[in-house]
Amino acid sequence: MAEKRTHVVMLPYCAFGHLIPFYQLSISLAKSGVHVSFISTPKNIQRLPKPPSTLVQTLHLVELPLPSLEGGLLPEGAEANVDIPSDKIPYLKLAVDQLQHPVKQLVANWLPDWIISDFFPHWIVDIAKEFQVKLLFFSVMTASVQVFFGPPGAKKDLSSPQDLTVPPEWVTFPSSVAYRMHEAIATFHGAYQEKVSGLGDIERFHKVLGASQAVLFRSCHEIEGEYLNLYQELIGKPVIPVGLLPADMPERRMVDESWRKTFEWLDAQAIKSVVFVGFGSECKLSKDQVFEIAYGLELSELPFLWSLRKPSWAVHDHECLPLGFGERTSKRGKVCMGWAPQQEILAHPAIGGTLFHSGWGSVIENLQFGNTLVVLPFIIDQPLNARFLVEKELAIEVKRKNEDGSFSRDDIAKSLREAMVMEEGEKLRNKTRDAAKVVADLKLHQDYMAEFVKFLKTGIWKQI
Repeated sequence: MAEKRTHVVMLPYCAFGHLIPFYQLSISLAKSGVHVSFISTPKNIQRLPKPPSTLVQTLHLVELPLPSLEGGLLPEGAEANVDIPSDKIPYLKLAVDQLQHPVKQLVANWLPDWIISDFFPHWIVDIAKEFQVKLLFFSVMTASVQVFFGPPGAKKDLSSPQDLTVPPEWVTFPSSVAYRMHEAIATFHGAYQEKVSGLGDIERFHKVLGASQAVLFRSCHEIEGEYLNLYQELIGKPVIPVGLLPADMPERRMVDESWRKTFEWLDAQAIKSVVFVGFGSECKLSKDQVFEIAYGLELSELPFLWSLRKPSWAVHDHECLPLGFGERTSKRGKVCMGWAPQQEILAHPAIGGTLFHSGWGSVIENLQFGNTLVVLPFIIDQPLNARFLVEKELAIEVKRKNEDGSFSRDDIAKSLREAMVMEEGEKLRNKTRDAAKVVADLKLHQDYMAEFVKFLKTGIWKQI
């Protein structure tokens, strides 16, 4: 008689910084023979990469329509953070909370072995308990970030943003992972005070974490071992690294004529000479910020490829950049508007470094291909990731004013030149090459996944 497949339900929050790692974990589990049901809204599922056809028996993408809110609080068609301005995000959370009842119905019908949940749907705790389904929390943030916030209740009674600007007392080794003041103010008001949806992010996270049998990280001991070990001590339950989930080497897909020409341009550049610039879909940069980055690229005199999404403040594409920028840099740089095949770009031999927001998924993609990191963080966990990377000598962080977080074109240019060509950056480039060997070691990360799958089948965790 065939062994019954372990059935896992995946429940990510509706932001692509959450959807993508949950999806990558789903793919990896499905390849390992686990039956995965991935739940999200129709538009979000349609925007995910197409899964391998070989996984048709093990990976099921389950679409649940997002309930609409009365009074037009949420724009029509908005199903993820990327679709809305930041002041509308609390209303997206309100709508996502209304998925509780259809999710409960699915769990009742399926009776899966496990639910792997994001921090957001605190109501999954009661559903899992009612149907006696084991719960796991998958943190899309790193162990270093979670250690900073500490065990449940540790930072519950923060009196001011100042409390977020120093490493906490429970960190037992030297650490520089903390916010600058301008970042602390935004985090303090966002995570600790926003209550439109009834419950703040921190309270949601604590409820899901408290009910989970273990915490999963897209990580490995080779990269952040001391933080993984400390977090397990802090929360008193298994902390399971599932590996970094690096991508298979992407094949170049020709999306359209413009990208064919861009890759031909990259083919003509010297190996490791080009800077890729990309801030993803959820960093909404101001005009001053975009223009300073542009002037910084110009001053650096380095070849560059910039993937730029048209900001809300620009009506036409040409308004996105300083007057004459394209003409002045056309011999050594390219700006591509809209979506970009980022993985294929980062894998190209001509790319040598990246200027980006230090989101963890992009960190992994870049290190996998040995690209040096120049970080300019903006939101949520990005500043803490930046401090961690600098601490590990794996990145240069662009200097900013502590009062308001502003940065200058000169500091952009200086950071890029140091990372790419200057003698002072040689140590960084060597460290990056060493890290690439770990991140690109598919066998290493498959072994982490194999241990996790064993845990799903037995419920017993033996620390690696």
